[in-house]
Amino acid sequence: MLKRLSALLVLSLVLASESLAQGCAMCKAVAEQNGDAGGINAGILWLIPVPYILLFLLFRKQLRDFWRELSSARG
Repeated sequence: MLKRLSALLVLSLVLASESLAQGCAMCKAVAEQNGDAGGINAGILWLIPVPYILLFLLFRKQLRDFWRELSSARG
């Protein structure tokens, strides 16, 4: 039973990486065909800060308390 589970896990990891790698190559190929490589880079730059903004909004009270505690510990 453990061998089957291990084999299934390894197989799923191998297949997942293969399918994800194709998506990146396909997006790049489409962007190069359309001449929009700069547009796809700008889109990536817009997507980078979104998780950080969401985390800030979710944990702003904890962050505020942390900075207050840190500033009071210094002086």
